[in-house]
Amino acid sequence: MTASPDTAATHDAATPRRFPRLRRWMRRIGIAIAALLVVAFVLDRLFPLPLPTDSGGSTVVLARDGTPLRAFADAEGIWRYPVTPDDVSPLYLDALLGYEDRWFHRHPGINPVAAARALGQMVANRRIVSGGSTLTMQVARILEPQSRSLGGKLRQALRALQLEAHLSKREILTLYLDRAPFGGTLQGVEAASWAYLGKSARQLSHAEAALLAVLPQAPSRLRPDREPERARAARDKVLDRMVALGVWTPAQVHDARVESVVARTLEPPLSAALLAERLRSAQPRARRIETTIDIELQRALEGRVRDYLARLPERTSAALLVVDNADLAARAYVGSATFGDEARLGHVDMVRAWRSPGSTLKPFLYGLALDDGLIHSESLLVDAPQSFGSYRPGNFDMAFNGPVGAAESLRLSLNVPAVDLLDRVGPVRFAARLANTGLTLRLPRGVVPNLSVILGGAGVRMEDLVGAYASLNRKGVGGRVRYTNDALQQDRRVLSEGAAWIVREMLEANPRPGYRADTFDTGAKPRVAWKTGTSYGFRDAWAIGGTRRHTVAVWIGRPDGTPLPGQYGAVTALPLMFQVVDSLPRAALSAVPDAPPSSVTETEICWPLGLAYDAASATTCHQKRKAWILDGVVPPTLPEREASHWTSGLVHVRVDAKTGARLTAGCTADEERGLDVARWPALAYPWLSREQRRRANLPPRAAGCVADGLDATHSLRIDGINDGGAIARAPNSDKPAMLRLRALGTTEDVTWLVNGRVEAQTSGSQPFEHAFADTGAQTVTAMTPTGAWAQVGVQVLR
Repeated sequence: MTASPDTAATHDAATPRRFPRLRRWMRRIGIAIAALLVVAFVLDRLFPLPLPTDSGGSTVVLARDGTPLRAFADAEGIWRYPVTPDDVSPLYLDALLGYEDRWFHRHPGINPVAAARALGQMVANRRIVSGGSTLTMQVARILEPQSRSLGGKLRQALRALQLEAHLSKREILTLYLDRAPFGGTLQGVEAASWAYLGKSARQLSHAEAALLAVLPQAPSRLRPDREPERARAARDKVLDRMVALGVWTPAQVHDARVESVVARTLEPPLSAALLAERLRSAQPRARRIETTIDIELQRALEGRVRDYLARLPERTSAALLVVDNADLAARAYVGSATFGDEARLGHVDMVRAWRSPGSTLKPFLYGLALDDGLIHSESLLVDAPQSFGSYRPGNFDMAFNGPVGAAESLRLSLNVPAVDLLDRVGPVRFAARLANTGLTLRLPRGVVPNLSVILGGAGVRMEDLVGAYASLNRKGVGGRVRYTNDALQQDRRVLSEGAAWIVREMLEANPRPGYRADTFDTGAKPRVAWKTGTSYGFRDAWAIGGTRRHTVAVWIGRPDGTPLPGQYGAVTALPLMFQVVDSLPRAALSAVPDAPPSSVTETEICWPLGLAYDAASATTCHQKRKAWILDGVVPPTLPEREASHWTSGLVHVRVDAKTGARLTAGCTADEERGLDVARWPALAYPWLSREQRRRANLPPRAAGCVADGLDATHSLRIDGINDGGAIARAPNSDKPAMLRLRALGTTEDVTWLVNGRVEAQTSGSQPFEHAFADTGAQTVTAMTPTGAWAQVGVQVLR
């Protein structure tokens, strides 16, 4: 059926009238939308989002497992630990979104259904019953607090739309996780989790996740440390919602309800406080600093140091550094005895303070001498009074030991042999080598490194010492100690692998205080290469030790530099160091000696020449020793410095085969033979046995033979008592027995020793007086710098 012409005409006439009307409405809607967009754009520019900036915010310094070491509040006193959604437990995100805003990922910032419901409830009840706020709206209120009036809600909604326009859902969620209020000065779920629960937000249980999800609704009223019952009721409400939504199973919620709400007292973390302060100062804009510190070890050692110092004099402080040898990462850092203790100057970080090292540099000197081919591990050194120009060092106890091997000299920390070695190596070169490895010596302005540096006459920092000492267990390679995970590992060669191994072996052979290898089984304890040091005036007590896995340094003293009489490294710092070493995790086979590297071999050497034993020259071998040598080189005993009247080393003479008398130039005999005589260093003779002296003496010169210069020496004699004489104090007197002696036959300076201990120095024949407090046999020795000496035995009767 076809339409009539009139009907078709009417339809054609109506169509043009309807389309223009539709177009007008579309145009109006488009204009309105454009106007709204323009208004929104203008408002967005006039009222930009109050997004937080990184500058001036709070900072948290973390241990390597994420545990906060120390938190620094922002300018407003707010504690906040930066996190992302990846850093928190999925259970918390489930509880948060399920309870607060399950449509978070779908709405544009406001939820029209929830907003309409809240508006209807407000009209019906003439008050606000529920807010209808989305998580985005809550973030808007956190960033820009608004009143709970209708106007405030409207502004909050507009800000929520603005947030959604500028940020992704993840960024909005991160803002909430960082800045949601949790009571007091706590903001953010990570800060709240550590403060209330003592754990990271990534480790939350169902119950804990529900508790933290509800706290921001009323942070003051629901604080679990003050209102545990209210907090529990609110938590259970969240648990019920999670079951109703089917997010968690009834069994999970049932178990969660059993957990009680127990919160810790709110105290900011304060472990490795000085390290945290140091790192924050170095990275002032960083909000999250991750360190290499082991939190459990750090806490244990801080407590151990506090307990240890309780028995020491007042105002005593301490520092402790534990480093992992594998990568030079610090595992514990105790910068002072107690942070904030004014009496102990607890704010002064002694790990990086410049202090006198005492004798702690000696292992590097011996290692350098090994690398230079000057010594092997049993080289003959002489511990006797000596002058090095105007410098005259003495030992800590003012006693001397005479001839001593290099290893024993290092273990006993003898000063004169060390100064003698440094004199041969060169103090400027020694300081330069240390500086090249990262161990800088601090000297007064204009002062050139001198011989005193080996005895503590310079400043060092504990962290630099530890970086160098680690080389003994890292094949000679030390470096800078690392405190953060992203710090570059800066390795530097300190010694050759062989020299480092020998020095470590020399130090490890030193028994622990109170132990002897033949009476105690120390196999269960790790081998420790340890060294102590004490600065002049008892101002610094050091102990540094290395195992296969760790290097540990302890310093004890007063930060202001005042003395601690009677406190020195072996007595004060060493016990604490061994306590720390024995508490550390141990590497496998830590108690078993390492095989030497290919550059190190063990060989028999002979004193006094220091050379390898040769059966063909057995007469010159007065004493055999086993020594570690480097690169197959056996250095001879060092030549004497001052004893110019003596012929050191090996002397070859001709003797009359019949009489044994020494023949000199122009003298002959019917039968002659050659004789090799091994001479000891002149300064060692007072300590030699009678047999050793006999073997080192030259045969007497044959009658009629001219002098050959080999007998030239001072003839020193002690006047005032005969050898073996006896003395006693006066009857009915409390004063000890006195003796007045003189050294005859010299115009040089004379050093007087009683039982090996320096007691005085005189010039020429000036008298020496001494009071003998102890009874029994005593030995008095007089020595000159050129090696002349005399000795008498004295029997003190009373």
